[in-house]
Amino acid sequence: MMTLRRAAQRHHDGSRKLEIWLTFDRQNRTDPLADGFGALEILDEERLSPGAALPPRPHRDAEIVTYVREGALAYDDSSGRSGVIQAGEFQRTTAGRGSHHSETNASRTDWAQVFQICLRPAQAGLEPGLEQKRFSAADRRGALCLVASPDARRGSLRIHQDALLYSAMLGPGKHVVHELREGRSAWLHLVEGEITLGDVVLSSGDGAGLTAERAVSLTAREETEILLLDLGASA
Repeated sequence: MMTLRRAAQRHHDGSRKLEIWLTFDRQNRTDPLADGFGALEILDEERLSPGAALPPRPHRDAEIVTYVREGALAYDDSSGRSGVIQAGEFQRTTAGRGSHHSETNASRTDWAQVFQICLRPAQAGLEPGLEQKRFSAADRRGALCLVASPDARRGSLRIHQDALLYSAMLGPGKHVVHELREGRSAWLHLVEGEITLGDVVLSSGDGAGLTAERAVSLTAREETEILLLDLGASA
């Protein structure tokens, strides 16, 4: 079964300095996806003008993966950690017993494009933690590159949830199949481009949840970038 979330259905907040698109909007209680999809609670796209800041947000019991697609994002949190996430880098933050995060476009001249994914952790009260890695375009070109996993396999970030996060950059006509074990589901987000998923065409900003399917099978119709989450039955 496929659940679609078209780009135009995302909640959008915008100003001259900051634009945010929410795939899942907790404030819209009429939306069956208000609370996310399984363990996936947040999948936001953010565009920040030079020097612009995201609203400060407290987090508790959350696994947060931040992907900077363009530009650079400076961050600091209540535990004293600070730094910069550059384009092509992914950061995993474990907000166990609670923390506050501050994030700002590190550039005074260029816009930044950022994706933030928030997963409910497998257990509450984890020690806060942070891990950051670069996955180059070459790593992600033409195939699914594992970015995060519960056991940090293949050099991926370690997340405290039965979930696998993949990133891929696909050329026109490239066909990709990701098998799903019994009881698992998947969420696909189209960062940019256009694909065919089954008999459905997805474009930039679209998302799709798959349940009770044997595989995610897609074909790029043009230069395309995707994020794919493989979620466990307990998610």
